[in-house]
Amino acid sequence: MEGVLMRGRDAIAVALRHPDGRIVTATERLDSGIHGKPWAKWPLIRGLVVLYETLVIGTRWLVRSANVQAEEDDVELGKGSVAIMLIVTFAVAIAVFSLLPLFISSVATAGSDQGWAQPVVEGVIQVAIFLGYLTLVSRTPDIRRVFQYHGAEHMTIHALEAGDPLTVDAVRKYPTAHHRCGTEFLVVLVMLSIFTFSLVGKQEPLVMVASRILGIPLLAAVGYEVLRLGARYRTNPLVKVIMYPGILVQMITTKRPDDDMIEVAITSMQEALVADGNEVPAGSTPFEREPMNLGGAPTAPTAPTAPTAAAPTAPTAPTAPTAHAGEPPPLT
Repeated sequence: MEGVLMRGRDAIAVALRHPDGRIVTATERLDSGIHGKPWAKWPLIRGLVVLYETLVIGTRWLVRSANVQAEEDDVELGKGSVAIMLIVTFAVAIAVFSLLPLFISSVATAGSDQGWAQPVVEGVIQVAIFLGYLTLVSRTPDIRRVFQYHGAEHMTIHALEAGDPLTVDAVRKYPTAHHRCGTEFLVVLVMLSIFTFSLVGKQEPLVMVASRILGIPLLAAVGYEVLRLGARYRTNPLVKVIMYPGILVQMITTKRPDDDMIEVAITSMQEALVADGNEVPAGSTPFEREPMNLGGAPTAPTAPTAPTAAAPTAPTAPTAPTAHAGEPPPLT
C-alpha cells in the first residue's frame, strides 16, 4: 500500500509514501531465528523458510503500511483484527483457488473413466480463476496503484542489475516485468499442481481434498527450487519458453509507475543495500527520507543515503509484495 519492500540477503527495507507526501523508511534484520540456521539453506527446506518469512514479514509490513496511510484518519489496525483477516483470507484463498476447481472438475468428469481427465480439467479451471481474479482486481484504482509500485520495484532492480545509477531517468527505461517475480512463482505453482495431480489421477473425494491442502507446502518447496534453476539457466531457450507464462502474467500484475512511485522504489533499494552492508551505485539520487514512526515519538528527517563510487552488489534473497534481486521470491 503506497510503498515498496526490498529484501536482501539478511535484511529488508521498506519505503512508503506518507499521505503528506514524505517518504518514510524502516529496515529489519533477518539474520536471526530460523533464517540463520544452517538447515534453513537446505534444498526444499529453504523454499519453505522463505515462504514462511515472506508471509509473516510481508503481512506485518503490509499492516504497518496500512496504519501509516490511516494516520490522518486516526485509525489503527489491531493485532486481533489482523489475525482474523489473515485466517479468513487464507481460508477463502484455499476454497476458491483449490477446492472450488476440484469440486467443479469432479462434477464435470464424473462420467469419465480416464484418470487424467479430472486433474486436467481442474488445472484449466484453476488457471481461468487465477487469471480472471487478477484481471478483475487490477481494474480497481487501489490495486492498480499497488501494481504500479510492483512495476517500479522491478524496474529499479533491473537498473541495479545493469549497473546503472539509481535515478528516476535511469530506472524509467526498464520494463516492469522481472523473471524472479513472485507472480512467476504462482504460475509455476499452478503448473506443478496440474502436472502432479495429473500423475496421481482421480482418487476418493476426501483423498483429493486432503492432497490439495496438504500438498501446498510440498509444491511450494519444489516451485522455489524450479525458480532457482530457472534463474540460473535463464539464457537457455527451453527454460525461456517454460518460464515465459510468468512474464506474460506480469502484464496484469505490473503497471507503468509514476515518477513519485519510482522515487519510493529507489529509496527502498538504497536502504536495502545499506542494511545488507552493500554500497549504493555512484550517481544515484539520494531522495529525502525520514525514519518511519512505528509507535514511538515522532522522528526527525534523516540525511539521504550518499551514493558511493563502488559497483553495486544486488541483494540476493527474494521478496513480497517486494524485492526480487538475487534468489527468486516465493510471492509478491
